[in-house]
Amino acid sequence: MSREQRGPNEKLGTVLALAGISNAGLARRVNDLGAQRGLTLRYDKTSVARWVSKGMVPQGAAPHLIAAAIGAKLGRPVPLHEIGLADADPAPEVGLAFPRDVAAAVKSATELYRLDLAGRRAGGGGIWQSLAGSFAVSAYATPASRWLITPADPSVERLPGGGAAATAAPNGPGGAVEVPVEDVSARVGHSDVAKLREAAEDARRWDSKYGGGDWRSSMVPECLRVDAAPLLLGSYSDEVGRALFGATAELTRLAGWMAFDTGQQEAAQRYYIQALRLARAAADVPLGGYVLASMSLQSIYRGFADEGVDLAQAALERNRGLATARTMSFFRLVEARAHAKANDAAAAGAALKSAEGWLERSRDGDPDPSWLGFYSYDRFCADAAECYRDLKAPRQVRRFTEQALSRPTEEFVRSHGLRLVVSAVAELESGNLDAACAAGTRAVEVAGRISSARTTEYVRDLLHRLEPYGDEPRVVELRERARPLLVAPA
Repeated sequence: MSREQRGPNEKLGTVLALAGISNAGLARRVNDLGAQRGLTLRYDKTSVARWVSKGMVPQGAAPHLIAAAIGAKLGRPVPLHEIGLADADPAPEVGLAFPRDVAAAVKSATELYRLDLAGRRAGGGGIWQSLAGSFAVSAYATPASRWLITPADPSVERLPGGGAAATAAPNGPGGAVEVPVEDVSARVGHSDVAKLREAAEDARRWDSKYGGGDWRSSMVPECLRVDAAPLLLGSYSDEVGRALFGATAELTRLAGWMAFDTGQQEAAQRYYIQALRLARAAADVPLGGYVLASMSLQSIYRGFADEGVDLAQAALERNRGLATARTMSFFRLVEARAHAKANDAAAAGAALKSAEGWLERSRDGDPDPSWLGFYSYDRFCADAAECYRDLKAPRQVRRFTEQALSRPTEEFVRSHGLRLVVSAVAELESGNLDAACAAGTRAVEVAGRISSARTTEYVRDLLHRLEPYGDEPRVVELRERARPLLVAPA
């Protein structure tokens, strides 16, 4: 459905011309983006002509999909006002704020948790469908800079009856922001925090084994709403509060990671921003760095390599002298991924060398955080292989992939599937079609056992690379094996 504006939408027409997108091309891109989010859209060139010449405004998620489609072609975020659709139903701003004040931070996080549940009850993705395409890497700028300036709040104590400040500190030109005082009759203790940490540990295992879309993994947003939010609104000492914010930050980052893995980039961005703010309240600088590293990986995946470098380096900067050697190794590895995506071979190589050096200095007795349990030498090799894939160095990809695939797969099923696809790409670029198809077949088998849009996209990319060999029987067989995976709902 659409509603009519007054006169032509000249802004949309101008930006389409600038991007070099035809009416039919925009319709196709919008339909494809909608399909990735479970929406069935049937726009055509006539629809686009009405948007431009008659000023018709499409309803629901369509304006945000239009902005995303044009932004992808231009290589930058496109706000709705630039294309004359600012009066379309606005996407909620919930989850994008990074308040300076702790009380306002609690309000921002708990609002996000409640919204997610409301979206799930609405069915079909709920509120996140209306946010489709609204990911903007620029939204990470303020959170990252505020975290770098002040990575820890001075106090997070919350007294019974809302003894913590009920009015946020000035947050921009508007001055103080009123924060409603919640019922804080519940007294939070270390046992409450322990339950959240146990939930986070369970969620990490399920996510690695079954993918972010598995129903057990999807219980994380429910845990945040039902368990974490009431605790954040309770009363606690500074010591307990720090631990509570840290555990909730871990769960929130996990919710973001799972959303990222299932293709809900808009939800992931909001969860990451709130996780970083909660990590600041926890005074947990390494955890804040981990959230920034997650933001960096998402930015890289979305095609914003330079911003990915900035976010990874922000994680490194504040953790010098604080984080363990293994933690620093991981942050440097993420930086290498960003440099490789930016096609900076020298910087990527230097970051990889540093990451390997930090890893070699790590010891079993080091006080590594629990959330880093996934990171070992084989994970380093897996990401190094992806770096060299982006740098188009298949020999190096094969060398690192062999080591990455040597670890048993029972615990890290999704990672094994991703590594198989990277291995297949390396074999293909080395001219070994048989080996590429064999690795691709194993990757498809793994992808069929998990719920991960990211893994499916890796398989789709491999099939695209195989298109020049489309008549080869091995390629035809692989394409047929992958067909149920590619047509299944995300």
